Amino acid sequence: MNHSIARRTLLGAGATLAATAAFPTWAQAPATLRFAAVFSDKDIRADMMKMFAKDIEADFKVEPHLNSTLFRQGTELVALQRDNLEMGNIAPQDISKQVPAWSLLTSAYLFRDPEHLTRFFASDLGTQMKKMVEDQLKVKILGPTFFGTRHVGLKTKKKINVPADLAGVKLRMPPGDTWQMLGRSIGANPTPMAYAETYTGLQTGAIDGQDNPLPNVQNMKFYEVMSQIVLTSHLVAFDLLTVNMKTWQAMSPAKQRSFQAAADKAIAWSTAEHQKREAELAETFRKQGLDVYVPNIAAFRDQASDEAKTWPAGMLDKINALK
Repeated sequence: MNHSIARRTLLGAGATLAATAAFPTWAQAPATLRFAAVFSDKDIRADMMKMFAKDIEADFKVEPHLNSTLFRQGTELVALQRDNLEMGNIAPQDISKQVPAWSLLTSAYLFRDPEHLTRFFASDLGTQMKKMVEDQLKVKILGPTFFGTRHVGLKTKKKINVPADLAGVKLRMPPGDTWQMLGRSIGANPTPMAYAETYTGLQTGAIDGQDNPLPNVQNMKFYEVMSQIVLTSHLVAFDLLTVNMKTWQAMSPAKQRSFQAAADKAIAWSTAEHQKREAELAETFRKQGLDVYVPNIAAFRDQASDEAKTWPAGMLDKINALK
């Protein structure tokens, strides 16, 4: 009797081992990566993240938290650093709060266009700046997420041709010193305000205007409470698709390569979509009754260059020389 029980026990154990061997680690549920961003589900970058999530779904499940619903705008970077968040779309202005050298990358008229931006981050200079973040902040930058060129949108009908015309204009900017400097560098009176509050701020007159790329103006319906868009083109706007370093280092080299490749593919698609949308929207807003025009860009560029004199000698020249 005892021999029979022992035999059944051994057979049962063998069956369990066989079942375990038949369902190796790939059968486990993919790890969840929470992703936090300020943009809405109408944003092209929301579709970018869907593409990215699809390409890595064998290994990870991306859980998006948009509209700053998981972390307040500007706090996502600290959440990544504290291992409270796996992925985020991080503003370079937030990085510059901890790495002052990064303030250079937030300055007006630094990058000529999205291609120049992409070339910079693929260059030795860009690699140095990314490594600075990895070493000092312990987060991994996957790449720059271009989301359009920033222009000034105003509720007032006053014509703007040179920076002096923006004197006294309360221009909504995100909170933070680098954002305020950007507002001053184009001649305005920068007023810190959260992205989600901007529509109401324009509607009530708490602010006179805002600066955002045209796709954002459409997504957030700012055009409903503005009379004009001044095509200042003062900033090739980008954030950084970023992953928590603990999450990154837990991946095998092969998984890191596939993860990076998926990010590169999604970012390239998003960049192309933003450029296409921008080309269409200027005319769309004109048809909706907004005054859309180009001011004296040379005057705005000259004003902005005065703010840049405090940055390391030669760095601007090196960035401008990138072909």
